[in-house]
Amino acid sequence: MPVLRSTFIALSKNRLLRRFCEHSRIGRRMSSRFVAGMEIGDALRVADALNRQGMAVTLDSLGESVSSEAEAHRAADIYHQLLDLIAAHKLNANISVKLTQMGLELSPELAQKIAQSLAEHAGTTGNFVRIDMEDSSLTQVTLGIVCRLHKRPDLRGAIGIVIQSYLYRSQADIEQLLADGIRVRLCKGAYKEPADVAFPSKADVDKNFIRLSKMLLESPVYQALATHDDAMIAAIKRFAGQHGIERSRFEFQMLYGVRRELQRNLVREGYNVRVYVPFGREWYPYFMRRLAERPANVLFLARNFFRS
Repeated sequence: MPVLRSTFIALSKNRLLRRFCEHSRIGRRMSSRFVAGMEIGDALRVADALNRQGMAVTLDSLGESVSSEAEAHRAADIYHQLLDLIAAHKLNANISVKLTQMGLELSPELAQKIAQSLAEHAGTTGNFVRIDMEDSSLTQVTLGIVCRLHKRPDLRGAIGIVIQSYLYRSQADIEQLLADGIRVRLCKGAYKEPADVAFPSKADVDKNFIRLSKMLLESPVYQALATHDDAMIAAIKRFAGQHGIERSRFEFQMLYGVRRELQRNLVREGYNVRVYVPFGREWYPYFMRRLAERPANVLFLARNFFRS
């Protein structure tokens, strides 16, 4: 499976294949399992349907590195629209944002300014902005931006971050984030990283995920554990039960289109579940990383592609 994972991660950076897939009917059809649609309205309809099933949502307008400040502001405008529409429709939803989409690779100051405006907007509407984590070359600058913004009294509780359990540094990062009272989404990680930065073995990544999950569960801050892995979920449930940690103190997060029945079962058991709902025309890198992350998704698509 490591070869298959590496292949899909490499394909996620192929510009010619990306251009073809994002503009072809076949490509859009394949992506529909994991992407809510191309437009804001598509995402809102999916969010409403998930809310009716008892699940919260985080909305992600797909897109990554931008090439100009104007492009970064256009990407941010979509999120400002989302915050207003979430409030208007009374949806149980927040937003997830990638800083490269906000101009991080052009200027960290630009990305921080845009993230600040989104967090301020979220604060005025009673909402929350999750800053997504990207590859390890951006980990420190992303942490720095989130920590600086969270220190502002008016933004405390309005901004959080993602930590990836495959990075060696993640335990130290979580210790600092917990000391600062910052909300974390813990995931395993979906980028190809060198062995001197990340655990190369899945077993070690899983062990670290459980270790870090326990740290987060013991925190008084509401935290999010993002996994579809039955063993990880069982370990989290067991630890919470043994330590008297109420189900209202944390949430499971899962991806749109992945293990839907598991999501529904967790809701029936009384756990908080939030579904990560991506949308937009720049879906190809996200889609390929989902295939890399869980090769079973490839078989699922192959079996279902020709069904009506």
